Parts: sequence; C-alpha cells; structure tokens
Amino acid sequence: MSDFNYEVKDSVAIITLNRPEVMNALTLEVYAQLRDLFETLRYEDAVKAVVITGAGERAFCSGGDVHKIIGVMLDRDMRAHLEFCRMTGALVRNMRLLQKPIIAAINGTAAGAGAVIAIACDLRIMADDAKFAFLFSRVGLTGADMGAAYLLPRIIGQGRALELLMFGDDVDARTAERIGLVNRLAPKDQVLPLAHEWAARLAKGPTLSIGMTKLLVNNEWTMDVNAAIEAEAQAQALLMMGEDHRAFYDAFMEKRKPEFMGR
Repeated sequence: MSDFNYEVKDSVAIITLNRPEVMNALTLEVYAQLRDLFETLRYEDAVKAVVITGAGERAFCSGGDVHKIIGVMLDRDMRAHLEFCRMTGALVRNMRLLQKPIIAAINGTAAGAGAVIAIACDLRIMADDAKFAFLFSRVGLTGADMGAAYLLPRIIGQGRALELLMFGDDVDARTAERIGLVNRLAPKDQVLPLAHEWAARLAKGPTLSIGMTKLLVNNEWTMDVNAAIEAEAQAQALLMMGEDHRAFYDAFMEKRKPEFMGR
C-alpha cells in the first residue's frame, strides 16, 4: 500500500492520501513526493484538473506524522529544520503555480499541514461532519506555516484568519461554510463524487482561460489597480485571439454547444 494513490480519470488527476490508520498523516517522503508531483503536473497535458482527498472516513489529512516527522526532526539541527520547512512550503508553492484547477475533497478532519494543503487548493468541498484545525499554535509553533499566513487572509479576511491561526481552535463544517473557508458542504459519501464532477466540468472547459484566471488571481494580490487592469487587458487580448474563443463564436453562430480545445 502506497502512502498516496494517483489515478487519472476524465482528464482529472485524483490524489488520495492513503494512510487512514494515522488519519492520512504526512511523512517526509510524502511531502517530497507531493512537491515533485505538483511540479510534474505542470507539464502533463493529459491532466486538466486535480482533485486531492483522503482515504477512509476520518480524515482528509491530519498534518505531519508525530512519530515520523516531529520525533525525527527534534534531534536535527537548525539547517535541517529550515530545509524541511522550505520543502513543505515548496509543495504549496507548486500547487499555486500549477495553472490547472485543484479541488480539495475534504472527507474528514483537515488539520495542521492538512488544513494548509486544503486552502492551497482553488476550491474546497467539505463533508458536513468534517472539521478544520489550524493547530500550529496548539503545539508551540507559529500559525504562519507553509504559506498559511499568506493564503488564509485572502480566503476569509485578516481578522478571521488571525483568530484561526492564533487560537488553533477546531472549525466545524457549518462555520467553515459560513465564513467562506469552503465552497460547498456535502454528505460524506458525496464529497468525492461532487469534487470529481466539478473537476471534470472544468477539464472539459476552456482550460487555457481557466489557467489564465488562476494565474491572474494569484498575481494581482501584489499589484496596484493600474498594473492589475493592464495585466488583465493583455491576458484578455491574447485569449480573444485564441482558438477557444473562436470555437465559442462558431458554435454560437451555428446554434450548438462549443467544443473547447484548451488553446
């Protein structure tokens, strides 16, 4: 049994964290493998969208394995700690740089690094009995880990983000939906099917425009309004000359649904 499963269906890559006996906790090896996988997916033309979920019913991902990471890292020096933290951050960076939509199918608890992986996704579907826990402060660490302090305020606002990162309290599914932490709640057995449905729909769409949308939403956080408007003008001008936009026009004139090619 591998620590995570990988399959492609309907142009959707499905990544299933597969250590249900320890709530899909991450190891040093899994971090590195996921980091490299998301880099590789940038060049995998057969994959148009990604879903990430957890095996079993208890957890999406409970974060770093206490024995295989925390117990090991405590005996290492500062340089090794920094290398580890940079590696975990590289996973999130590669997720955000991937110009393909990523959907988190949160089937159970998303805690610690698992919570950050979930918010590094573009869309989140959560089981109605699941929970989030940004619990870094509860174990004596900064809540600013793996990009959490960058991502979370952009999703739910700075005040709420500070509350979650400072207290580290559990966040139930209803609260997560109310504050905008997740896009949709679903019964546990419908979380993965709905996530795949969304991903397949995106995969059949104008994938070049979807990727450009993700890129601009990411980039415009660091721009002023003039730079943002100009970036959007340049991107839109390019896409107006693309094959998918022409495919829409031809389909409209012929009164049929467009067939997008991602070009």
